[in-house]
Amino acid sequence: MLKIKICGISDSKTLKFLINHNYPPQFIGFIVNYKKSKRYIEFKKLKKLINIEKKNSSFVAVLVKPDQDILEKIKFLPFDYYQIYDCSPLEILSIKEKYKKKIITAITVKKKDDVANYKNFLNVTDIFLFDSKGYEKSLAFNHNWILNIDIKKNLMLAGNIKFDDNLENVKKIADIIDISGSLETLGLKDISKIDNFLNKVKKLNNET
Repeated sequence: MLKIKICGISDSKTLKFLINHNYPPQFIGFIVNYKKSKRYIEFKKLKKLINIEKKNSSFVAVLVKPDQDILEKIKFLPFDYYQIYDCSPLEILSIKEKYKKKIITAITVKKKDDVANYKNFLNVTDIFLFDSKGYEKSLAFNHNWILNIDIKKNLMLAGNIKFDDNLENVKKIADIIDISGSLETLGLKDISKIDNFLNKVKKLNNET
């Protein structure tokens, strides 16, 4: 089954729609400390936003090289996973052990050789995310570079994925699809696009 992570949620209307959908995403992501992103949420707003029953979705804190201050601020928030960029394996291990969270390690890819970096994080990672180097810019990379990786862990794929892409091809590569900007109109999450995408993935899973 192809699972879904919808990232960059920053308003209660969209969050409630996701949680209460007939086919809710398995993961919902929030940009916690990366202020360059237009989807970044200031802590007080974040705390209020995610004070909600998650039902069948897991909440993911997206963290770019998090410092002690932000980690201490969010430690009591109802996150199931920390999705971490730009930290060493030892830094991630320390975060995992201290805060008792499952870890999504982001491996950013620009060239094919970048893919092999995942090998350094095998002992600290629950899910591997292969993403572009663009961060908030949703750049693309060749997804076929990870086609034959045998990690024995769930693999999440991001990097300029469109809601109308051929998801059958994605399903051959990854266990989880991570999507954000493609579900927006004029920079804001679009409920109709989200609904169409969730139904599309449900149909795909029913057919295969």
